[in-house]
Amino acid sequence: MILKIKWMVWGLVLGLVMVSAVSAQNTVKIGVYLPMTGGVASFGQMEWAGIQTAQALKPSVLGKKVELFLVDTKSDKIEAANAASRLIENNKVSAIIGEAISGNTLAGGPIAEKARVPMVSPTATNPLVTQGKKYVFRVCFLDTFQGEAAAKFAYQNFRARRAAILTDKSQDYCVGLAEFFKKAFTRLGGKIVAETFCQSGDQDFTAQLSTIMAAKPEVLFIPNYYTEDALIARQAKELGLNLPIFGSDGAQTPELIQIGGPAVEGIHFIGHFHLKGASTPLAREFIGQFRKKFPKEKDITAFHALGADAYFVLLDAMERAKTTEGVKVRQALTETKKFHAVSGVMDIGPDGNAVKPAVILTVKNGEFVYLTTLNP
Repeated sequence: MILKIKWMVWGLVLGLVMVSAVSAQNTVKIGVYLPMTGGVASFGQMEWAGIQTAQALKPSVLGKKVELFLVDTKSDKIEAANAASRLIENNKVSAIIGEAISGNTLAGGPIAEKARVPMVSPTATNPLVTQGKKYVFRVCFLDTFQGEAAAKFAYQNFRARRAAILTDKSQDYCVGLAEFFKKAFTRLGGKIVAETFCQSGDQDFTAQLSTIMAAKPEVLFIPNYYTEDALIARQAKELGLNLPIFGSDGAQTPELIQIGGPAVEGIHFIGHFHLKGASTPLAREFIGQFRKKFPKEKDITAFHALGADAYFVLLDAMERAKTTEGVKVRQALTETKKFHAVSGVMDIGPDGNAVKPAVILTVKNGEFVYLTTLNP
């Protein structure tokens, strides 16, 4: 009797193992590492919503169901590196989507590179993210393009010849973007009359803004994330610093308007996406599906769209490679041409970088308003 029970138990265990093995063979595992909590949690939460919407539209690839594994990086570089390792070593993923910001992607990228696991970041714009890497990609434009576009707009549209910059020096993204703006603006013939710094989490920008006021600039460039930019705009108004302010893609979130209120009215941005500029069939499908899946969400932002684009581009590469093998998926990603994504038509080359349009936005009546599209 005991022997019979043992054989029954072993049979059950063997059956479960076989079911698990069959299930694994019928799924494609994709890891996602994003800041779901911490200082830039809004980015991660929006990108995750975009990825989930994309999965609802395209739940399978190569005849297999896509299984997503999400790890919270807590807006921290060390956590980001640990998350990438966990996804590769524990979850055995075929590819990774993430991270949202450049600093954290720079932490996770080398781990994916060493393991030869393709990684696609939705929104890491710093050029260093893909530099020297074969397995790290992005579906957003680079800060070189963004910095130059912001400088041209300030110089040509605002007719500014004197600019000031207030940069978050604790973020790789912010420091790099400030440098690209500075080089482009001076090359056009403008002058940087004040350059000041802050750090993520700062609450008081009075000293920096006073220095800027004394320099009498004609435009203020703030290449930072949404919390700092909102507080800078509020305190600038309080001090009577009334001049055009130009922000960057890292501030295009609803939280900017919630924190900044009337003070952020009129701020201009370089952005990745706006509903008014959405033109591809996939964008229309995505918008419809997103409205169904997240009916309480007021806005569909660039972070939603780019989260989805990372997913769609990755699955497109797998389909063209006819496999989930890292080396072949990586090669297919480098051959991405004229992909009609949610955020526009893009190419991705051997350098891992997307070549695609950008949009100019402004805040008007408490909303992000589309002005124009800039083609690369």
